[in-house]
Amino acid sequence: MLDGAHAPVPLEIAASYRARTRGLLGRDGIEGALLLTPASSVHTFRMRFAIDVAHLDRRLRVIAVRTMRPGRLGAIRPRARHVLEAEAGAMAAWGLRPGCQVVIAAGQDLRT
Repeated sequence: MLDGAHAPVPLEIAASYRARTRGLLGRDGIEGALLLTPASSVHTFRMRFAIDVAHLDRRLRVIAVRTMRPGRLGAIRPRARHVLEAEAGAMAAWGLRPGCQVVIAAGQDLRT
């Protein structure tokens, strides 16, 4: 999923309204990441764990990365077209930071 020499990260894609609304709710964790598209903000109400959130522009370049605890409302990022979610600490471990390019490989899971 990340460019450069990084190892691929399992990715689920939530492209329907229903899948984006459900997001990570009801889960105890996630292996890899969830891409919400289109999306410019997220919340963590009723979440069971803290998450890392990366806002991506239309070209999948990272605009901002932050960690959100459960029960928070994230800021809307006007330039964001997609939001990437993962367990807290995962994005730092992957080296994901503003300016990085996210690459989606064929064969990713599409949630509907």
